[in-house]
Amino acid sequence: MPLSNRLAAEFFGTFWLVLGGCGSAVIAAAFPGVGIGLTGVSLAFGLTVLTMAFALGHVSGCHLNPAVSFGLVIGGRFKAKDLLPYALAQVVGAIAAAGVLYLIASGKAGFDLSGGLASNG
Repeated sequence: MPLSNRLAAEFFGTFWLVLGGCGSAVIAAAFPGVGIGLTGVSLAFGLTVLTMAFALGHVSGCHLNPAVSFGLVIGGRFKAKDLLPYALAQVVGAIAAAGVLYLIASGKAGFDLSGGLASNG
């Protein structure tokens, strides 16, 4: 598979992971209220990884995280020359998803960024 296809897959997969996983925490968790709670956020992260593993695993290996790519290099299961391009595609995908998430969340009444976006303060 050409490197450009694999990088596009990593970009999209990481985008999807951040949008779905962090999005569930930012928009639907509602702590200390009920919301979807910790279980719902956990399921959102797990299901986003699962969907990307099925959709993109055959294209790029579906690392979705620079730490995973790095670990695969250390373990001898991934070429070191592809580590930097993969990591860049993953970071750019995460930043793009965070931007989309910010646009969505900022439209919610009472939105306040002072405590951080998707953080517990």
